[in-house]
Amino acid sequence: MALREGWSSLKLMGALTALPFRLLVDLVYPPGCAVCGIATGRQRGLCPTCWSGLRFIERPFCEVLGIPFSHDLGSGIISAEAIANPPPFDRLRSAAFHDEPVRHLVHGLKYRDRTDLAAMMAEWMLRAADGTVERCDAILPVPLHRSRMFSRKFNQAAELARHIAQQSDKALLPATLLRIRRTRQQVGLGARAREDNVRGAFAIAKGREADVFGKRLVLVDDVYTTGATVAAAARVLRKAGAADITVLTFARALAETI
Repeated sequence: MALREGWSSLKLMGALTALPFRLLVDLVYPPGCAVCGIATGRQRGLCPTCWSGLRFIERPFCEVLGIPFSHDLGSGIISAEAIANPPPFDRLRSAAFHDEPVRHLVHGLKYRDRTDLAAMMAEWMLRAADGTVERCDAILPVPLHRSRMFSRKFNQAAELARHIAQQSDKALLPATLLRIRRTRQQVGLGARAREDNVRGAFAIAKGREADVFGKRLVLVDDVYTTGATVAAAARVLRKAGAADITVLTFARALAETI
């Protein structure tokens, strides 16, 4: 009885300790739609109009690349693209299509320092993970090069990975995968140029090989476009002995179903 009462007191103290932070967040970012800013009753919410504009990626889809199908072809179906060009990872899962208002959320986190959005985005990613986070050994983000990290101050993929790890009670490996070569921004590059840009850009940190060998990993990024970045990172993880690799992104740049 005393133990239960003590645990309840600790939970109450934790809630009270978190209260000033929530009040500070409300002061800096008054409760409003995370996309359009219209007043809402709570943080990390969307107004009905913006919510109706979301396009979540749901089944039926390709079991490997997560490409949505226009109609249900049965369980375990793989797309022609995945058969013709098998990726270096085992599967890709994304929460939503990269159009409005999802693009606004991505840009808010990435370019406007809206790190307060990461927890909500991570919740959606967990729902889209198709059970892979539950079955994994660890979560790791696609890293930034140290020079870009210095100028940007934070890595949006790492923020998403941190919240996913917290919400799922899984291990987070923020320093296992490194970006050892500074690359150009991928925006505006074609598919081949993107592949060339990230070739040889990643490596496993010295002494961290055991984090990867034989492990089931979830590799987190904000947006999947051509897949060049996550493919380059996945090849390094696979070479280091990763047993299973899931790529999990918040958004996917995919216009149509097949």
